[in-house]
This record gives sequence, C-alpha cells and structure tokens, in this order.
Amino acid sequence: MAPAVMGDLGYTPPDGGWGWVVVFGAFISMGFSYSFCKAVTVFFKEIQQFFGASYSEIAWISSLLLAAMYAGGPVASILVNKYGSRPVVIFGGVLCGTGFILATFSTSIIQMYICVGVIAGFGFSLNLQPSVIVVGKYFQKKRPMANGLAMAGSPVILSTLAPVNQMLLDKYGWRGSFLILGALLLNCCVAGALFRPIGPQATKTKKDKDPEKVNVSLVEPVKPEKKETCMERFNKVLDLSLFKHRGFLIYLIGNVLMFIAFYAPIVFLAPYGKHVGVDEYSAAFLLSVLAIVDMIARPATGMIANTKWIRPRIQYFFSCSVIFNGVCHLLCPLATNYAGLVVYAVFFGLGFGMVCSLLFETLMDLVGPKRFSSAVGLVTIVECVPLLLGPPIGGAIVDAFDYKYMFLECGAIIVFSGVFLFVGNFYNYRMLRKEAEAAKREEKKDIEMKDGASLKKHDYDQVSTEDKAEKNGNEVPSVKLDSEKSEEANGHQC
Repeated sequence: MAPAVMGDLGYTPPDGGWGWVVVFGAFISMGFSYSFCKAVTVFFKEIQQFFGASYSEIAWISSLLLAAMYAGGPVASILVNKYGSRPVVIFGGVLCGTGFILATFSTSIIQMYICVGVIAGFGFSLNLQPSVIVVGKYFQKKRPMANGLAMAGSPVILSTLAPVNQMLLDKYGWRGSFLILGALLLNCCVAGALFRPIGPQATKTKKDKDPEKVNVSLVEPVKPEKKETCMERFNKVLDLSLFKHRGFLIYLIGNVLMFIAFYAPIVFLAPYGKHVGVDEYSAAFLLSVLAIVDMIARPATGMIANTKWIRPRIQYFFSCSVIFNGVCHLLCPLATNYAGLVVYAVFFGLGFGMVCSLLFETLMDLVGPKRFSSAVGLVTIVECVPLLLGPPIGGAIVDAFDYKYMFLECGAIIVFSGVFLFVGNFYNYRMLRKEAEAAKREEKKDIEMKDGASLKKHDYDQVSTEDKAEKNGNEVPSVKLDSEKSEEANGHQC
C-alpha cells in the first residue's frame, strides 16, 4: 500500500530541520513511557514480600499501568487536537512523576494500584500519544526512520534503568527508589517543551469570510446557521467512521489478539530468571540485554521499512515480525540456565523491537496522517482491555502451573495474531486492487458514454436545416435570394 498523501493536511512536512529535535523529545517522552512499564518489574519481588501478595496480584500493577496508558489514548488525542502536543506532554510529565512520588507513601497494594497503575499510567498516556502524533506531523518521506528513532528511546532508557533500579533498590529500598524515579520522570516536561507546533496557516473565521452579513442583516434577516449536534462535534475530535475502514478493523483485531500476550513475558522475565537460580543482578541484566538488542532493532527496522521494496509491503513485514516474536516465546522453555536466557533475551529483543518500530507506522499507512490522531486514540482505548487482562492471566498461570506454560501460552497467541494479520492484509490488498480496477472500468465506461453522447450531438448539429425540418414533418421554408426580392419589389411598384 502506498504511503498516504500529506496534501490533505494543508502543509508540506519539513522532513528534517526542527523535526529532528522533535524526534529527540519523542525519544525521551516515549522512552520513559514504555521503559518504566518494564523496568518497574525489578521491584516486584520486594513489593510482593512487603505486602504479602501473590504473583497474580503483583502483576496487576503493570497491568493497570499499561491499561491506563492505553485507555487514556482517546483523551490524549482530544487534548492534542484542542491544545497541541506541547502542553499535553508537559502536563503528562507532571502527572506520572506525581504518581510515583505518591506511591512511596502506600500502605497497601490497592494504593499501589491507584498511584502507579492509574495516576502514573494516565500520565504516561499523555506522554505517549502526543509524541507519536507530533512526529507524524513533521515527517513524510523519512517517517519510518523517524518513528524508529523515536521508538528507540524505550530500549535505550530501559538498558540503563534496569540495573540502576536494582542499585537503587539495594541502597534505598523500593520506597526511596520510587521517590527518585518520580523526580526523574519530570524530565518528560522538558521533552514536551521541544514540541514546537506545526501545521497549516491559520484560516479566516466565519465572520471574516462573510463580512457582508453584518450590513445585509439591517435590510434582510440572516438565516440562522445550523447548529452542530453533539455527535458531529465529537466526530471532529475522534473519527468514529474508522470502524467502517476495512484495513483499520483488520489491524485492530490482530493487535487486540497480540496484546493479550505481548507484555506478560517482559513482566515475568526477571522473576523467571530468579526462579531458575540466577542472582538478582544477573536477572535484572536480562532486561538490559533485551533493551540493548531492542535499541538496535528499532531504528534498523525503520530504515529497512523505508526502502522501496519493503514500504509498499509494510503490512506483511509487520505480520512477519509479530510471528517471529511469538516463536521466540514458544522456544523460551528450552532455556533452563543463564546462558539460555541470554540467548532468549537477544531474540526476544529483536522481535519486540521490530514489532514496536512498525506498530504506529503501519497504522498511519492504513488510515493516512489526517485521521491518524483519531486512529491512535481508538486503537489504544480498545487495546487497554487485553493489556489489563494479559499480565494477571500470565500470573495466574504461573501460580497454578509453572513459568514455561505462561511463555507457551503467550507464544501461541502472538503467532496466531501474526497469521491473522498476514491473511487479513492479503485479503485487504486483494480487495483494494479489485476496487481500484472496478473504479477504473466505471470511469472508462462513463468517459465512453460521454464521448458517445457528444458525438451524436455533433452529428445532429451538422444536419442541414432542410433535413431537420423533413425529419420533424414540417414544410421546408423557401429561401429567397436578394435579387429575387428586388425583382418582386419592382413588380409591385409597376
């Protein structure tokens, strides 16, 4: 599928310049949003022992954090459409920092759910969605590369944050660590300040367009303008017609299936390492290994996706990346020692980075930049349900059986979602070709009919006046020459 045309936006994206500064801001903002969901799992063992919680109960912290981050998508999209990306990201940075600072005073697991899961999660949502949207406004030709670089923020920050969290935990405990992390998250406000607004030039208001109405109203009444309904106003900020878009629905269903099992392996990677006998620092280092490979995979995938061979087939590329990610989890139970877990983390990081790099690029390829803001909001609100249920389901499987069954379940679900996306995209491409061919045939038929009608009219105009009269059954009028008329006039005079 060809990239969507940017002309609908009313301006030409610069594809560089200040756009690279915006990419850096998105790198920080999106990096904190995604990495904290994974890095916070280092504290789970201690928090679990402190509150006496089960694996399933402790998994709800990550689950609520991810669900709130995605559920806030429509709210973030509406705020971006109204106020722009810059103030929304700054407010999000304040909110997620406040959530982690408040969590240090928690006395129950429920309070942890509210502070880290809901408050900080919603703050991360206000960081994530505007960052994705603003990068799409600055880039067109280099958009896959820009998205890949921005998405690389998560593994870069995670590779540093995982061992740092373990160090903070040993020195200050989980409460002191959360206080420091809350202060660190305020850097998202700095990232948001870099998001300079861009877009078409301001247009005249309705009053400016029709200045004559003021004068005319003194003579004749002006018809009252039709008021917009609540649904029409809502559709301006969140386009619900996307649910009639075939490609969008295929993308949405495939992603909902994938996200049921997408984050559970990350949540339980470090605990699984400790379970097989790996020391705490080495278990935390598994997340760093995953993050380092992920960090390389995301921009590399963006550059590959930007090539002339892959970009028209980017939906297939995304589907294959999802399948590869699922196969990695299916093979994870074979890793029973630290060396095996490192190999698993390497391939997991590669598959995870490929999927994350293409996640939003494929969505923009389907719906176009004009509807992208609404599409992101709708996708994230729907995806929050599987994100909410995924880690607790994985924790329940670990409580009831063993870690290996959790990895097998996640791998099977992700592989199935990848196959669904591949088949669905094949069907979508085929239907698009058929619809394009049918439109061409219809257009050709219309042109032929118009040409035939104009040809008949032209032939009819060429017929002489006598032929037309005979055809209509009228008497042919006689045409007299000027000489005949003058002779008749002379005869009358005589």
